[in-house]
Amino acid sequence: MVPFAGWEMPVQYTGVIEEHNAVRQGAGMFDVSHMGRFEVHGTEAGRFLRYITTWDMTRLGPGEGHYAAACNEAGGILDDVYVFCLEPERWLIVVNASNAPKMKTWMERQIAAFDARLVDRHHSTAMIAVQGPEAIDRMDGEFVRSIKPRQCAETDWRGSRLFASRTGYTGEDGLEFVMNAEAAPDFWRELIEAGVAPCGLGARDTLRLEAALLLYGNDMDEATNPLEVGLEWVVTLDDGADFIGRAAIQRAKESGVARTLVCLKALQRGIMRHGCLVLNGGKEIGSVASGTFSPTLSVSIGMAFVPPALAVARTRLDVDVRGRVLPVEVVPRPFYKRPKRA
Repeated sequence: MVPFAGWEMPVQYTGVIEEHNAVRQGAGMFDVSHMGRFEVHGTEAGRFLRYITTWDMTRLGPGEGHYAAACNEAGGILDDVYVFCLEPERWLIVVNASNAPKMKTWMERQIAAFDARLVDRHHSTAMIAVQGPEAIDRMDGEFVRSIKPRQCAETDWRGSRLFASRTGYTGEDGLEFVMNAEAAPDFWRELIEAGVAPCGLGARDTLRLEAALLLYGNDMDEATNPLEVGLEWVVTLDDGADFIGRAAIQRAKESGVARTLVCLKALQRGIMRHGCLVLNGGKEIGSVASGTFSPTLSVSIGMAFVPPALAVARTRLDVDVRGRVLPVEVVPRPFYKRPKRA
């Protein structure tokens, strides 16, 4: 157990690799109650969420969700968020644990201009993610099977409202659940009885990196433009609507970015980590944002910022791993893509 963003969190239960493989091959679950959860209520809830995020959330209907960035006026990423439309006047936004206090204060300031209000559900609810190729099969019931990718729904579970979305942070299929905090222990125990393996932060990080999913604080921060980290697909510019950071992102799109995040795979033994320098011909050109050993691929992988001219697949570079030069190669994103089920 380790302190993380004000919470006490498990790094591992039985072992990082064992838990990693449980998610890749079967089903694993994560207590992600540290993630910030806020509901937005009111007639202008959708308009408010469109204004504070890069994607046009007004396109969502009840039961739909979308990933986006929330930016400052300079186009820097305050946080990456997931937004769900529960009802026309009731929405859910999930933010990162480390950013929850900052995002709450910032959203409260922005929402004053809209006919909407922010409801803090962070401590009154728990959040559990169930992930893996067998995740859906381990949970009996038409409710979980009826939810399509990136969609959500609510139901009653033992007298408590249960939210579920077909989303995750591992590269596998699965569901993320939000429920009243007092219902969470029984829900967790029931999943254990169904054969779902408890997993900690260690496996969560190796899984998300294999899927090339971004980690706030490593791969992006308030000085990072969404276009630098491959988030063009969550930026809506064609609707003409104003949102915070729009002008700066538009300028970056027109002028081009000075750096871009790429996937690197080691060509020899050695493990690249956050902060390792990236070299080209012995010259420093960037640094590793996230790096680890991939249990699935049995090789070190990482994501790093490099000049756009070098962000081409099969480009050979080097990473300085504690004074030792580790040859690496730029590879397509993601490192791992789950196989299609028959």
